[in-house]
Amino acid sequence: LLYNFQGKYEAAEPLFLQSLDLRKKLLGEDHPSVATSLNNLALLYNSQGKYEAAEPLFLQSLDLRKKLLGEDHPDVATSLNNLALLYNSQGKYEAAEPLFLQSLDLCEKLLGEDHPSVANSLNNLALLYNSQGKYEAAEPLFLQSLELCEKLLGNKHPNTKIVQNNLVYLHQEIKRSSSFVERVKRWFKNRFQSKEVKK
Repeated sequence: LLYNFQGKYEAAEPLFLQSLDLRKKLLGEDHPSVATSLNNLALLYNSQGKYEAAEPLFLQSLDLRKKLLGEDHPDVATSLNNLALLYNSQGKYEAAEPLFLQSLDLCEKLLGEDHPSVANSLNNLALLYNSQGKYEAAEPLFLQSLELCEKLLGNKHPNTKIVQNNLVYLHQEIKRSSSFVERVKRWFKNRFQSKEVKK
């Protein structure tokens, strides 16, 4: 995982593959650790933009976790979230949204509303809405996520800083969007006024 976080993908991939292979041999195909290895390899491919390679691994991990751990388990919520992040990265918003919502619902149900995983789920759902230009839907989710992060992790925690940055970016997008709308309105107004003058 360290190599993946450092962007050393060439070093990480053989280690992830070796771990997956070993776990299958030692623990069998149907084991939670195999699901974790599938998920980790999928995260690596997703980080590299290799979405076609990542998707079947995320799906296998999700199916395995549901089968072994049941539908109501925090690892299932993680798998739903990761698959939704993949779809969001690809612009498949209709596929991502229900997965993010399921993940958020599971986190709240299993971990309680005051949990860092809930803050993360709120942030990810807000990012989805922001990507779609649904700023009114995104803002309250970012604010909820930020409030939770500050309360649970503190103001200086990296996750808190990420949500703060996402909220700042959202406000910049809103400002740009409203500025663009105003420019278009002025352009149309000037264009139609000049046509009326020519008559």
